[in-house]
Amino acid sequence: MAESVRARGLLGELAAEFAGTMILILFGTGVVAQVVAGGIGDHDSIAWAWGLGVTLGVYVAARISGAHLNPAVTVALAAFKGFPWRKVFPYSLAQTAGAFVAALVVRWNYTEVLHAADPGLTIKTQGVFSTLPGNGTLPVGTWGAFRDQVIGTAILLLLVLTVSDLRNSAPAANLAPFVVGLIVVAIGMAWGTDAGYAINPARDFGPRLASFLTGYETAWQDQYGRLYFWVPIVGPLIGGLLGAGLYQIMVARFLPPGEEPEAGRVPVPADEPGAGRVPADSEAA
Repeated sequence: MAESVRARGLLGELAAEFAGTMILILFGTGVVAQVVAGGIGDHDSIAWAWGLGVTLGVYVAARISGAHLNPAVTVALAAFKGFPWRKVFPYSLAQTAGAFVAALVVRWNYTEVLHAADPGLTIKTQGVFSTLPGNGTLPVGTWGAFRDQVIGTAILLLLVLTVSDLRNSAPAANLAPFVVGLIVVAIGMAWGTDAGYAINPARDFGPRLASFLTGYETAWQDQYGRLYFWVPIVGPLIGGLLGAGLYQIMVARFLPPGEEPEAGRVPVPADEPGAGRVPADSEAA
């Protein structure tokens, strides 16, 4: 019976991660398609839509799964916050699947516009679905983009743990998703040049796979023809661990002691069952 209940609980968490990440990517890749292929909007609209996508995705999934929406978040929570390692791969798979399905919807809906802007489905519009060094145009190479992904994801995790730590000055439960979305907006506005701020392996790999399966033959490469898909996977995983570790070293260990809440959950009002469980977070991105 216990195993059955546990399995049903995990299934619900995976469904929530799938749905939350799908919402994130629907807004994220949708806005890039509108700007790049449709010519409507600019970088600011991209940054805001990605941030709002994170906020809305977190609201969808937070109470069930903690709304990680990002394998880098899940791995960091397992390494530093006691999130079960046995759930890391299932969560990451659900997140990637949600991103993949969302990208297929965007690809289908924007078919006419994408083909009109880029009949050959080349690097010109590949950035709608996945990231490129220097956003496909600026003189940034593989290792510059890798460095950027490590730094950007470290910033993300340090700040996410900051606003989700109930011993710190965490926002109220219903405001936490909004604040996390603002973090992503800020990263997009300040750290979007060198690698398009993927800061999330699922956000990049899922849509990259969707684009490859729907006609983008160079989806795994960058504008130089180099194999690039691994950069926004490995970089964020390392950066997430770095940022979470820095938070533990520089902030968390100096906070006043308190009851350690369950890893991977959001705060709930004090008068509701389960009050005091920790916020986990989101992404990215």
